[in-house]
Amino acid sequence: MRKSEKSRTGWYFLLIVIAVYIIAGIIKPEAVLPSLKFLGGIFLKIWWVFLLVFALLAVLNYYVKPKHVYKYLGKSSGAKGWLMAIIGGIISTGPIYMWYPLLNELQKHGTRNGLIAAFLYNRAIKPALLPLLIFYFGLTYTIILTIVMIIMSVIQGIIVEKIMEARK
Repeated sequence: MRKSEKSRTGWYFLLIVIAVYIIAGIIKPEAVLPSLKFLGGIFLKIWWVFLLVFALLAVLNYYVKPKHVYKYLGKSSGAKGWLMAIIGGIISTGPIYMWYPLLNELQKHGTRNGLIAAFLYNRAIKPALLPLLIFYFGLTYTIILTIVMIIMSVIQGIIVEKIMEARK
């Protein structure tokens, strides 16, 4: 499938799930109602996440132009792009699934795949948890582990870029 083509697989899957629920609801409604109540409870807990992601994407699309992204995170970004991806991954907070739509938009605007991979890799380094890591494993271990993770994130990013370039 070419990059410009949109896959409708997700929509087909959603329609199949809805059809299965309707059929199951007709055949045995008492089996479907608990799962629908559970779904409603989850939605009530995470509706704000959807709203926040929508707002972030709207702001990103309005203010961030492809030339800005390409300048800082595109093919010619160099060490500055790697540094931004590393620091961004380390300081990022919240659940990872909130970052996927934003990273997808950045990718569409020209962000290098390797930088996205490095960002995701560096999410494992959390400044708030470093004191706990030092307490349990010691300062030397913590420093070495953090440095190795940062270096490996760049290596992994380079590998991802090479694989993605080979697929084109």
